Amino acid sequence: MSRERAMAFERAWLRVLAVLLFAYAAASLVHHVHNAEFLADYPNMPAWITRPAVYAAWLGETMLGAAGYLILRRGYPVVGLGLIVIYAALGFDAFAHYALAPAAAHTAAMNATIWLEAATATLVFVAVAA
Repeated sequence: MSRERAMAFERAWLRVLAVLLFAYAAASLVHHVHNAEFLADYPNMPAWITRPAVYAAWLGETMLGAAGYLILRRGYPVVGLGLIVIYAALGFDAFAHYALAPAAAHTAAMNATIWLEAATATLVFVAVAA
């Protein structure tokens, strides 16, 4: 592959990664908002989890992903991609709901937001693997 083609691929990949990170952040926000606003309806949620804590968790996770992308763009691929991988891995924490109660105990909206977050996190992993 020529240098020009390699650079074009990298630019395209960075754009795709940015779109996927945005999609994952949005899906994660939808899930966290649903968690925060319907916290009492989620089965077996620990009492120590509060509405502000759910929003703070989303903000902290998203800042991690944004920092990873910015560090990647600044020319530090190992650190940047490492942070992005950690950020994407946090998306699978949505499945922890099923450790508290089976999927059947959750509403359709709960299950949809859980799976949407995990699916978009998977797409980020695929992009990083590319």
